[in-house]
Amino acid sequence: MRSSLLILLLCAGCAARVVTPVPAPAPAPAQAASAMPPVETPAATPPAQAAAPAPGAPQQATPPVSASGAPAAMPSPAEVAAVVTDAAVRENPCPVEPEEEDDEATAATDDEGVSEEGEMQAPLAPAAPAGPLYTADLSDEALTEAWKKDPSTLGSMSIGFVESGRQLNSVRVPDDKDWLVVSPEIAYGTQETVDYVVAAIRAVRAQYPNVPPLRVNRLSTKDGGYLRPHKSHQNGRDVDLGFYYPTAEPVRERERERYIDVAMNWALVRSLVVNTDVQMILVDKRVQKVLYDYALSIGEDKAWLDSLFNAGFNSLIKHARRHRDHFHVRFFNGRAQELGRRVAPLLALQPDQNLMMYKVRNGDTLGGIAMRHNSSVVAIKKANRMRNTFLSIGRRLVIPLKGPCTHCPIPPPVQLPPRRMPPQTQAPALVNTAPAASGKLPNPCTPAAPAPTPVAVPTGVPSGLSTAR
Repeated sequence: MRSSLLILLLCAGCAARVVTPVPAPAPAPAQAASAMPPVETPAATPPAQAAAPAPGAPQQATPPVSASGAPAAMPSPAEVAAVVTDAAVRENPCPVEPEEEDDEATAATDDEGVSEEGEMQAPLAPAAPAGPLYTADLSDEALTEAWKKDPSTLGSMSIGFVESGRQLNSVRVPDDKDWLVVSPEIAYGTQETVDYVVAAIRAVRAQYPNVPPLRVNRLSTKDGGYLRPHKSHQNGRDVDLGFYYPTAEPVRERERERYIDVAMNWALVRSLVVNTDVQMILVDKRVQKVLYDYALSIGEDKAWLDSLFNAGFNSLIKHARRHRDHFHVRFFNGRAQELGRRVAPLLALQPDQNLMMYKVRNGDTLGGIAMRHNSSVVAIKKANRMRNTFLSIGRRLVIPLKGPCTHCPIPPPVQLPPRRMPPQTQAPALVNTAPAASGKLPNPCTPAAPAPTPVAVPTGVPSGLSTAR
């Protein structure tokens, strides 16, 4: 009896340890549809490849395999971008750029637009020539003597950079019937800048006797330096000029290019290029297009226009945001810049002019700046017309010094580039309007340029390349 009971217990234990394999459930139709299609595999699979991953190991994506069994090459990012771009172009062949918001209340806060692009002047040649170029009439001894006795006899000086500088012996734009000085207290520039502005406006008046007065807006303060809210306008070489409209009353509409007198404004731009040593003209690209199309329609040389508008970094006329209602013009000042560079080591000889420019950084205080540069809080506040000690990061301060400045940045010697004179105008019958064969397909987004119409070339306009100053 006992043996039978033991046998029954042993059999029950064996039955309890039997594990029946359960087949895996079939994938749902939706999952099967999204799974990768079956691929052909070699008949003999190596054990290392056939082994299942360990439990809990991260799943790795299986690369696509070609019909021959070799892994297929993945498309490069450039190929993917090309496919996406091609599809976008087919859907919308002529995309329209979103318009920028214009706010006249803050129109000057972004007045450089092209790189504050540092606004540090890039050298015009790999090696700038040494020695005075535009002040050769003054030897070092004569310059030092004049600076000691009476700096006013040296004339206007542009000291430092347009975004970190000041001016000395400045000149105010005079009142005249041909222009309107909007803010006389900030209409000071170097003698060269003022002469260039006057010459450009006079040339437009000679061509269009009935032109309304041009609005001359901001230049610099009498002594230069930071002019809120501008980043430049500090050393007397920048000026904001309004647009010519059919009447003397300015238009307040947003799309100014629809209301300006295009012919007169092109005459102003042309006069600045031909009659002055202009460094750059900043204006909104939509105004540029109107001026370019008009100049092309009256027979101006296309290659010359492209060198002004469409030469990239070397363009003379550049786009800047919030410049849809005025031109920002910057001039080269050969003599004023050269004098400012040469007197920099002599500033300590004139305590009232012994100043340096400092850019406020995070953590700066007025007392700390004064201590580091051997100055005083009172002197700094007076030099910058400050009512309190509040500082904003990035602001440029004028720091009065009690001794010579051994680490003040000095601009390189300036070398005026040749003016970009237009080529000699051909007779209308000889103008070739056929496009040059380039081997490229025409761009469907570029409107066809109107055929040039014969116009009378104004007398007195110089032609040909000239480097005369």
